[in-house]
Amino acid sequence: MKHIQITEKTVNEWLMITLGTVVMSLGIYYFKFPNHFSFGGVSGLAVVLGHWFPGATPGDFMMVINMALLVIGFLVLGRDFGLKTAYVSVLSSVVIWGLERLSPMAAPMTSQPLLELIFGVALPAVGSAILFNLDASGGGTDIVAMILRKYTSLNIGNALMLSDCVITVSACFAFGMETGLFSILGLLMKSLMVDLVLENINIHKYFHIITTKPQEIESFITDVLGRSATEMDAQGAYTHENRKVLLTVVNRRQAVVLRKFVRQTDPSAFVLIMNTGDIIGKGFRGLN
Repeated sequence: MKHIQITEKTVNEWLMITLGTVVMSLGIYYFKFPNHFSFGGVSGLAVVLGHWFPGATPGDFMMVINMALLVIGFLVLGRDFGLKTAYVSVLSSVVIWGLERLSPMAAPMTSQPLLELIFGVALPAVGSAILFNLDASGGGTDIVAMILRKYTSLNIGNALMLSDCVITVSACFAFGMETGLFSILGLLMKSLMVDLVLENINIHKYFHIITTKPQEIESFITDVLGRSATEMDAQGAYTHENRKVLLTVVNRRQAVVLRKFVRQTDPSAFVLIMNTGDIIGKGFRGLN
């Protein structure tokens, strides 16, 4: 297991992982469990097992399954086993197990199953997106995927999707067709929602600025926004006048400030602004 250097960045990262795990757990407990929604994964399996074995709660099953997978993961994967995955798996199990005892749910919060389904999908999707953005995962079936990836040549994505489908369809037999169809709808929504939230978390603005006043704009980008830029020479196809082209990437808040500054500094500047979500380089993501 890799040594973690305690820095402000590391602390903030683990706080965000904790936040993502808690948000995911709240969605599972308050909206999935009471409505018997099963979208696959350990939480979905726990919902179905809680119906067939009423002597234990879904939270109990989730705790047992996650702890068993953790032990198997450490035994099989050893040092390759992710500390973040272990932390999320333990924390989510403890949060849900504790909520069952501190805030028992005898029935759904509302009489609107579709509304509950939306929250049951949205909250775990937001939590999962936060985790994925920090190279963490929700544990559970992800541990199975890590083991399969090490010892087999199976298509892991297809294998996990198949297991999720089997668990989801089983809700039809356990809780009736209405709940089963809601669960199937939830499974479809979940994959779309995670991707949507993840894209919005990572979204940045890519500026392509054609200007006659590059020095002023470059100074603003580096000194005020704390970013860098790339400068290139260009020539207009119609006027054949020389211009400078500045390329830079900033976050959404900085984009508003930069756009206003460029407009004030060089009203004749030609500016292209595009969304970009996957950025690799200094100040953004590393190559690994």
